[in-house]
Amino acid sequence: MTVSHHVRVHRSDEELAREDQLAWKIAEVAVDPVEVEPEVVDMIVNRIIDNAAVAAASLTRAPVSSARAQALDHPVSRGGAGASVFGVTDRTSPEWAAWGNGVAVRELDYHDTFLAADYSHPGDNIPPILAVAQHVGADGAALVRGLATGYEIQIDLVRAICLHKHKIDHVAHLGPSAAAGIGTLLGLDTPTVYQAVGQALHTTTATRQSRKGEISTWKAHAPAFAGKLAVEAVDRAMRGETSPNPIYEGEDGVIAWLLDGPDAAYTVPLPAPGEAKRGILDSYTKEHSAEYQAQAWIDLARKLHGEHPELRDPANVESIVLHTSHHTHYVIGSGANDPQKYDPTASRETLDHSIPYIFAVALQDGGWHHVDSYKPERAARPDTIALWRRITTAEDAEWTRRYHSEDPAEKAFGGRVEIRMADGSTIVDEIAVADAHPLGARPFAREDYIRKFRILAEPVLEPAEIERFLDLAQRLPELTADEVRELNIVAREGVIASAPNPRGLF
Repeated sequence: MTVSHHVRVHRSDEELAREDQLAWKIAEVAVDPVEVEPEVVDMIVNRIIDNAAVAAASLTRAPVSSARAQALDHPVSRGGAGASVFGVTDRTSPEWAAWGNGVAVRELDYHDTFLAADYSHPGDNIPPILAVAQHVGADGAALVRGLATGYEIQIDLVRAICLHKHKIDHVAHLGPSAAAGIGTLLGLDTPTVYQAVGQALHTTTATRQSRKGEISTWKAHAPAFAGKLAVEAVDRAMRGETSPNPIYEGEDGVIAWLLDGPDAAYTVPLPAPGEAKRGILDSYTKEHSAEYQAQAWIDLARKLHGEHPELRDPANVESIVLHTSHHTHYVIGSGANDPQKYDPTASRETLDHSIPYIFAVALQDGGWHHVDSYKPERAARPDTIALWRRITTAEDAEWTRRYHSEDPAEKAFGGRVEIRMADGSTIVDEIAVADAHPLGARPFAREDYIRKFRILAEPVLEPAEIERFLDLAQRLPELTADEVRELNIVAREGVIASAPNPRGLF
């Protein structure tokens, strides 16, 4: 059964033993040789397909091109065969492959999510763990074990420790999880993983300004940077280097100064010895390329689009209020008090974090497109701007409670919409979870992941390459080391050449 670990700040004179520290407990989970259950293996396969799908769709975008160029400007390091970079056949050093591929996966905000005390995109663990597997020649079974750990640790940390309340970016949970996953992959011992987890956390704490105001392209780079630093932390730990400790519990540590302060205490659930790592099964992917809290609202908007076509014309609408959770209201809603969330010239990254914009476009279009819905000309349409500026959000205590519920049956990420029409009538509707959620109207299954991959990959990959990748991914636990090294997507001729190729220092 799951073990709940009490975590609090300790004074230096209390001398907290390593074995009682959260980083050590994480390391113990990483080294536990428990078998990965078939249901978990199947979901890992789904998420590898999902990551490749969204990476394919972003191959020619400027941030991805920049990260890929940086990665390819570095040679393969001496300790292995190197790792693949999405879109090309070239290899690079594993930390730089983690960087380039991490940006490609994150750029469109279109892969998996887990929301609890904090929130995360646990698929961000895949690029660094896969890169190390390719570099060292690990087989598919070892890769599966590493990914099960990465997902488990990140999701367990997200269940218990809130970062965003203190304006710390959520990738602070990714550094430790990726380091732990790499530790599992490599079969490292507990002390080594412990040091790597501590270093990874210490180097990946940053403020949330990356997701505030005019959101920059760094939003896609942040998790890639955390993955890169996790690879480097493992390398240093393997060489015998140590990390600050206790990294979580120390009187000058992360909890005391970056989170809830010296009197803080958390209860972190981790698998007991011999207990299967099933965390990935509590996460969910996206049908739409938008912030996860927008997924259910897009589904509700497209439903209303069909049932009430009059809503598409702002002349018929006096106001639209989305009653929702605290997080949705204050992060992507009008409660953020960011004027940019109503600015038709705002960046794609900003519009992705504006639920008033997203709901307006989905209501008018009856759906959402990962490119077209963000085009400047789409955001600048006068009728859209008029409708958009009639939409606000409001925190609702019940939806906040459900957002934080630990009961999967009532946990919710949507809310209730109240529309006041120009003629004085009202339309009220609600949605709890996205259609693609495991408890939604159309839960995502293997065929949905494959369909998503085909839709996003067909413009940039040859048909044979699509089939080759899908075959490899679906045989993941049986892959040889050589086959793991081929677990990559290579763009059709001319695609990468048409993408930006910026030059920098390297």
